[in-house]
Amino acid sequence: MAHGTLDSSKDRTSVLEAEENSRDVSEIGEVKSPGKPPWWSYIWDYDPEQTKEEKKFLRKLDTFLLTLLSLGYFIKNLDQTNIANAFVSGMKEDLAMNGDQLNLVDTAWTAGYVVGQIPSQIIITKVRPSIWIPSCELIWTILTFCLAAAKTSDHVIAIRFFVGLLESVFYPAGHTILGAWYKPSELGKRAGIFHASSAAAAMFSGYLQAAVYKGLNHVGGLAGWKWLFIMDGVISAPIAIAGFFLLPDTPDNTRVFYLTEKDRTLARDRMAAIGRAPRTRLGLSAFKRVFGRWHLYLFTLLYIIFINASPSSSVNPFSLWMKSEHFSVYKINTVPTAQSAIQLVTTIVLAILSDLFRKRAPFMAVSTFFGFLSSILLAVWAIPVGLKWFAFLILRGAVPYGPLSMAWVNEICGGDAEERAIVLGIMNAAGYAFNTFVPLLTYPQSHAPRFKRGFIYSTVAYGFAQPAITLAIAIMYHWWDIPRKEKAKKKEDEEGGVIPNNGATASGEETEDAREGIISRTK
Repeated sequence: MAHGTLDSSKDRTSVLEAEENSRDVSEIGEVKSPGKPPWWSYIWDYDPEQTKEEKKFLRKLDTFLLTLLSLGYFIKNLDQTNIANAFVSGMKEDLAMNGDQLNLVDTAWTAGYVVGQIPSQIIITKVRPSIWIPSCELIWTILTFCLAAAKTSDHVIAIRFFVGLLESVFYPAGHTILGAWYKPSELGKRAGIFHASSAAAAMFSGYLQAAVYKGLNHVGGLAGWKWLFIMDGVISAPIAIAGFFLLPDTPDNTRVFYLTEKDRTLARDRMAAIGRAPRTRLGLSAFKRVFGRWHLYLFTLLYIIFINASPSSSVNPFSLWMKSEHFSVYKINTVPTAQSAIQLVTTIVLAILSDLFRKRAPFMAVSTFFGFLSSILLAVWAIPVGLKWFAFLILRGAVPYGPLSMAWVNEICGGDAEERAIVLGIMNAAGYAFNTFVPLLTYPQSHAPRFKRGFIYSTVAYGFAQPAITLAIAIMYHWWDIPRKEKAKKKEDEEGGVIPNNGATASGEETEDAREGIISRTK
């Protein structure tokens, strides 16, 4: 009996210890069993090993960082799209823009955008993004108000140059910041949502111009297109001001109120676990590293092709075709928003799928196909009207290629924070540098609405150039970068050390070492 009692006592002690251990694990937020993945795991983040603290941390990031960046990109693209909407809503006639002045307005903006790009990316490695980005937003908001006072096309051209200079800050900086906070399995969706806000801006701009033209045209002696720029500025100002308080900078220097000290430590640990390097001092050695690797050259070529494969943002062939067909101003502003709706849906869907399958290139290829199909149909031109509408509508399905390529850069260059910033800046700047003159050759305003030369050019760009550069990058990463990393890792392991690693494959798949957090970064 005594022996049985002793055994029973031991059993109860074991049970109590197990329960205590279970409570301890529960208290630190660990998930005991992955179980069956829920249905939403195919749409959004799902990691059965993720702690409650990390889930809460991600919700904070999405609520503040992702929302703020999306709103900032929204107002940037609202401003860009408003030029095209204003042009077909009376600005062309009021300012006598009867030649290729619209192309010159677009070129002026692009020139400023190119000039400001690389200096801005260098600045954000030295100045807090929460100071630099909102400051630029506020100034371009003031300049947007000034567009309402333009008397000639020359005024518009001059103002748009400075607007482009200031707006050059936002897109590459936004992707740089996203890459500093999110893992590869999380990044594609956020990059997609960030970029999709540009489609929302285009849709909103169309309806805003239609409403302004109907309700405010000639109110206070101002034409409807002038009121469009005023309303744009009114919307932009509070978003710019919010950036000073809500933009979290990077994990190594954040000071925002909504992240606790534990959140900041978690953020740094998350990035260290996947080999995503924090900022170091930007010097000559950083530029030597960047220019000594293939990443800069191929990604720059990729973005030059992407940005220039289609018409510029100010020249919308769909709107110009509708104007030539004598549709009403209301329909010219609202019907093309369907293009933006398709862009929004395809961007988010392809981003979700690229995260789900941990692949970027295959879904970039899907986006490329939309551009190719649209361009080849419009190059033929003599097609049924219904098919022509279809071709115009799906053209923006080619846009998701851009944010997916930015996510790819963040992953492939993730082990070097300075390289990420410089490559993102140079590739974006180079793409828009070519955009200062390529649209003048391919889609001049005077060729509207047929744009025969432009659509043939786009067919070649989407059908041959873009697939070739995508394949080249995938091959270089898998046949050059990964074998070199594996060889170096094997050598370090034999010597009893651990080497730095990007923590992600080209497809965005986190390595087992990254998941277990055993990678340490060495300088």
